[in-house]
Amino acid sequence: MSTPLPIVERRNPHFERLGGRPAVARLVDAFYVAMDTREDARTIRAMHASDLADTRRVLVDYLCEWLGGPKDYTAARGAPKLRRRHAHVALDEAARDAWLGCMRDALALACEDAALRDELLASFAKVADFLRNTP
Repeated sequence: MSTPLPIVERRNPHFERLGGRPAVARLVDAFYVAMDTREDARTIRAMHASDLADTRRVLVDYLCEWLGGPKDYTAARGAPKLRRRHAHVALDEAARDAWLGCMRDALALACEDAALRDELLASFAKVADFLRNTP
């Protein structure tokens, strides 16, 4: 009989590399500034409430967890299930690209580490493309 292998939790080091919750909050703030100012983001901005306070808090919690930090998002809201949570809005290539443009701008302001920016942007691109639900 073989001995079962121990369960090893895979850690995502991006949370610490970025600078923890304060850095994630700066990233989210910069993201929504970009969404409010970029012409190509008008459509995706219109998908949000005019007051972004709750949306910002949720995104900070989600990104902290996604980046390997505390699991506050799941504790408060359950599993992310991003496709289900975004199913009520039409997300096409233009929406994906606008979202990524906002995140690229935010990363440029909130993340000094160029290698980390590239890693995060590549990961964000995969998630954004996964959420597309409209041709």
